Amino acid sequence: MPYRLTRLLPAILLLFTVSGLQAESLPVPKAPSTGAKSFILQDFDSDRIIAEQDADKPVDPASITKLMTAYAVFKELRSGKITLNDMVTISEKAWRTPGSRMFVEVGKQVSVEDLLQGMIIQSGNDATVALAEYVAGGEDSFAALMNRHAETLGLKGSHFINATGLPDPEHHMTARDIAHLAAMIIREFPEYYKWYSQKQFTYNGITQQNRNKLLWRDESVDGMKTGYTETAGYCLVTSAKKDDMRLISVVLGTENAKARADASQALLNYGFRFYETHKLYEAGKQLANARVWKGESDTVSLGLVSPLYATVPRGQYKALAASMTVNNRIIAPVSKDQPLGSVQVQLGDAVIAGQDLVALQGIGEGSIWQRIVDEALLYFE
Repeated sequence: MPYRLTRLLPAILLLFTVSGLQAESLPVPKAPSTGAKSFILQDFDSDRIIAEQDADKPVDPASITKLMTAYAVFKELRSGKITLNDMVTISEKAWRTPGSRMFVEVGKQVSVEDLLQGMIIQSGNDATVALAEYVAGGEDSFAALMNRHAETLGLKGSHFINATGLPDPEHHMTARDIAHLAAMIIREFPEYYKWYSQKQFTYNGITQQNRNKLLWRDESVDGMKTGYTETAGYCLVTSAKKDDMRLISVVLGTENAKARADASQALLNYGFRFYETHKLYEAGKQLANARVWKGESDTVSLGLVSPLYATVPRGQYKALAASMTVNNRIIAPVSKDQPLGSVQVQLGDAVIAGQDLVALQGIGEGSIWQRIVDEALLYFE
């Protein structure tokens, strides 16, 4: 059976420096009303959901779809299959695609970088189709690629028919999926995320502004994407960072552009005002030692693969407690990053964060004599 170590967090958190702890907890009111069909407010680092409404309801995402289009293109760039300097010949289909436009011309060649900015900043459907055709040969094939990425990312409420978000009965996403996808773009592709904060882009002598009005209203906002169709209503995904806390809000199906901006702003203000996020443990730092049997070493250091964060109501950080559970029969060989236990963080009776404890180094098998001795000792355990 595993064994458990439980301590108050402030004692364990000697692993890093903590300053500015709040002594008084603020009462947390109900999340603000948004007038949206669905919404979610999530902390980027801890993944804690701060507020939500119908977040798992599949809805028409309109141009929010282009977050997945961008993610798929970014993956191709990362793999080296395409480059930002590649020149894309604009097809008649791309040129004819209805809706918002970058104003590319049939037969002209446009760089992947310009098309990405035309899609992200100007929300150009023509640029989006051009990218889809270049990456996958056609928009249908590209939609299949989008669905494969959705499956890999665990987006259970999303299904894509096209790259643009033009209405289709089978094309949908959920607020929860969108928030997760937005976080993955920020986490995996910081070099491209900068485009989501760009306020305008000029192509072919035509300057268009980013439709995310919060980029002008709130200096903490640095992305991400708007969307609108008659069936979807007005939608907005927003990412904002204050000090060391980043929040992602998703607002879907409001009545107008002002309403989506106001609702997003209200959610962000609520999250920053009443919650705080702390890094509790660094990745790769030793949190515990565990006994190893039949190994070249009789102990292994345990830690985390990624940093562990917790989001709590302001002033409640001191009330956190952590417990570590470690397997009591660990037999060599042990591979690096092999799960050998877990750490859980609680606020009162609620578990609010957790992660596997893993081996920070590999442990090979010991000598024949060591294995014989440990086999005998295990008999009496």
